[in-house]
Amino acid sequence: RIQYFIRQFGSEEKFTEFYGKSVDEFKADLRDNVRDILLAQQMQTKVTGDITVTPNDVKTYYNNIPADSIPFINAEVEVGQIIKKPLITAEAKKEAKEKIKSIRDRIIKGESSFAAMAALYSQDPGSANKGGLYESIPRGQFVPEWDAWAFKMKPNEISEVFETVYGYFIIQLIERRGDEVDARSILISPKEDFNDLLKAKLALDTIYSKLASDTISFSEAAAKYSDDEESKNSGGLILNPYTGASRFQMDEIGQIDQPAAFAIDKLQVGERTKAMPMTTRDGKQAYRILYLKTRTAPHKANLVDDYQKIQAAALAKKQQEAIDKWIRKKSEDTYVHLADDFKTCTFSRKWVN
Repeated sequence: RIQYFIRQFGSEEKFTEFYGKSVDEFKADLRDNVRDILLAQQMQTKVTGDITVTPNDVKTYYNNIPADSIPFINAEVEVGQIIKKPLITAEAKKEAKEKIKSIRDRIIKGESSFAAMAALYSQDPGSANKGGLYESIPRGQFVPEWDAWAFKMKPNEISEVFETVYGYFIIQLIERRGDEVDARSILISPKEDFNDLLKAKLALDTIYSKLASDTISFSEAAAKYSDDEESKNSGGLILNPYTGASRFQMDEIGQIDQPAAFAIDKLQVGERTKAMPMTTRDGKQAYRILYLKTRTAPHKANLVDDYQKIQAAALAKKQQEAIDKWIRKKSEDTYVHLADDFKTCTFSRKWVN
């Protein structure tokens, strides 16, 4: 969270100037609050973890919503994709590995600092302009190979070269605090050959022809040909990172992927684009076909078109009821202190008798 604010200010110096305290001082001030929040979240998970809703629960919840309170749902779409990535040659991988080994050797010999080499050579867009620095990274945020090195090294130690789906890394541990680290990182990715990228496009052109002639369905083609592991097994459908469901509002797609939003806006339901260039999340070039599966018009929520949303709301209500019941029971034999400043406030729960 602190890194988010630092990015908004543009630098740690501007952050410090605004708040009148250093990042470390700011973290220290927040530590107790964060601990309390995490403890509360753990207990909430324990109280609500086994709660589910049946289809009948969802129907009952919806039918109990007053007619004038049923939410209005904006237009939404379901979008599929088939992605083809260029094959990375053994020669390109060898070249990248040799380059990062050379960088590591120069750092080990003291010819240059890790930060300087990261700024000069790293292909990691998230850290290169900061000398490779990542701060307050929790376990599990990055790829497993990165974690495996970061959480076993000593401060200032430099890892061996290791391979990930993004390319070859070396990292230098700055500090570890339990399941959180500060570290510097250098990434060198194998170069993509233009001819291999062209082959990926030609492969998609062939797939497009099969789709156009109804030789194969989009979901079958995605499962058989797509290089996108996240969507190929769900018929190519892209999941909304905000909701976990398959539907997007158009402005949500625009926030995530502007070129895709422009392309989808021109499609009718059931239509697909021809092969179009894209940049993957790891910054590599590829080609894809986009497919518009469904588009709903703006409407009042209903059980047919919006079941997932209503189900989530019904589940949230049931979970909140369980938490309220737990609080009422615990407050009977738990001392609750209210500071004088809060005694005149109106609370949603009965904290005082």
